[in-house]
Amino acid sequence: MDTFCSDAELGYERSRTRFVPGEELRLDEAYRLAHLPLIAPDHPDVIPSRPGASYRMGRHERAFSMVLPIPPDELEKSAAYQALEGELRHSPFATKIAWELMAKRRERLHATICGSLSKDVPYRISDDERAALRQLGPLRVEVRGLFSGNINVGRLYLRVYPECRNGMNLLRRIQRSLGRPETDLYLVGLYNLTDHLEAAEAKELQEIVARWWDRPFLTLDVNCLWHLGSFDDLVLDAFVEEVIALDSTSNIIA
Repeated sequence: MDTFCSDAELGYERSRTRFVPGEELRLDEAYRLAHLPLIAPDHPDVIPSRPGASYRMGRHERAFSMVLPIPPDELEKSAAYQALEGELRHSPFATKIAWELMAKRRERLHATICGSLSKDVPYRISDDERAALRQLGPLRVEVRGLFSGNINVGRLYLRVYPECRNGMNLLRRIQRSLGRPETDLYLVGLYNLTDHLEAAEAKELQEIVARWWDRPFLTLDVNCLWHLGSFDDLVLDAFVEEVIALDSTSNIIA
């Protein structure tokens, strides 16, 4: 039987949106700087740029990350995913979801494991790091939904629960192998809002998140990671620099 890390071991509960009864849900500054310019550039609350931030209408210098790919065909075959999408499409805020964005991002769905590995120039993965990842071998994850966080309010995600092997969160093991900070949030960005939600709409979203919190969508056998580069946080122009194997097979240049 598969053993996955629990909510007690991960940061999803700590980081979820705190809905306030009777209040609207406001898109936060992080979202209005990095996401809203890409999906609703004429919205009056778009933040085009900010001192000290590299964003210019949602775009930035090319950033490279190590991510866990989510196969869209597998996700879309999930009965739970189909039911969730049907519920969202019939929700009172359905017109405020950027549905057309889904097709543009479909082939690049992922959960970030190691963000901002490098800027402009691809990260150089050392021989020792490759050996450590191959030694880890394939791993399993369970994808559950739905999640709205306390940062980038306006984006809706699915949550990844990594395999716990010999007491170790295997995604933390990957981070450690690459010398990166260990984290406890692994999110698959899925839906984006185009506007703030009115109080009744926010209440409905809160109820949908609660209903779907513990629902599994799919279990994945992960045998590779992507070394991904992108000029924006929605990976609209992203490309896979390299496919990194988690076994003894050769790496594949994308």
